[in-house]
Formats: sequence, structure tokens, C-alpha cells
Amino acid sequence: MTKGITRKEPDPREVYADIIDLPHHESDHHPPMSLYDRAAQFSPYSALSGYDDLVREEARIVDRRIEPGEEELEQLNRKLNRISQLTESGTHPTAAITYFIQDSKKAGGRYETITEKIRKTDSAVQAVILDRTVGKAGTRMAIPIGDILEITLVE
Repeated sequence: MTKGITRKEPDPREVYADIIDLPHHESDHHPPMSLYDRAAQFSPYSALSGYDDLVREEARIVDRRIEPGEEELEQLNRKLNRISQLTESGTHPTAAITYFIQDSKKAGGRYETITEKIRKTDSAVQAVILDRTVGKAGTRMAIPIGDILEITLVE
């Protein structure tokens, strides 16, 4: 005997025998639903909206800031002094600068290298001012000296 059917209940095949072989109804007013939309009706309910985004963000890999040693800092200072001398004399050297960009959402960030003409080194704001303009206002791009890992002058 089939589970759920008792002897007292009538056989459903007999009860619905008059309609069981009728063709499937198709509406004259509504187009048939796509298989994708039909499947979406049965997709699991997401009770924790945004959870997948949080998991994806947590899994995203960021770099840790490299803390240069004394020797690297001395070498970087010599290069910055040389660039400062060149810009004060009216020369605007081109340099490849590797610097750290802090991630806005989590601890860490990424390193980026940019090759650009240097306008000046600004000791007041502790930044290297580049020839490149950014934003709608067209302000010069500034890289904080504390974020610079490496500078290589391009001849």
C-alpha cells in the first residue's frame, strides 16, 4: 500500500479520470514564463541579505604595508633630496614611484607603480607632487612621502 493512502480514501486516478488526460491550458493574455523565471520561484530564500557580499569581501586579499629598513629609508631620502634639487633648479624629472594605497574597507591595501613627471617635493605636506592632474578640479596628484616604497629616476 502507498504511504499516505488508506483503504478509506478513493484512488486519485479514478477520482480525476475525467480531467487527467486534458491538454495543458495556455493563457491567451499572458505569455508563458521563461524556464529561468520559473526556476527562480523555487530558489532558496536568502534570509541573510548581504551575507554573500560580506563573505566575498572578507575573502578578498590585500597586501600588507612594507616597513622599509634604515638603509632603504636613507636611500629613499637621498633620492628625494636629489629630486628636490632638480625641481628647484627648474628641471622636472620623470620617475617611477612605487607607493602604497590604503584599502578603504579593510586593513591593508595594495602597491602601485606610476611613472610620471615630478613637479616638486612639498615638505610642508610631506608629499611628492606630480605633473598628472586628478579630479574635476584638476588638482595635481600628490603621493605622501610616508607611502613611497621606491623611487627610480627615469632618464
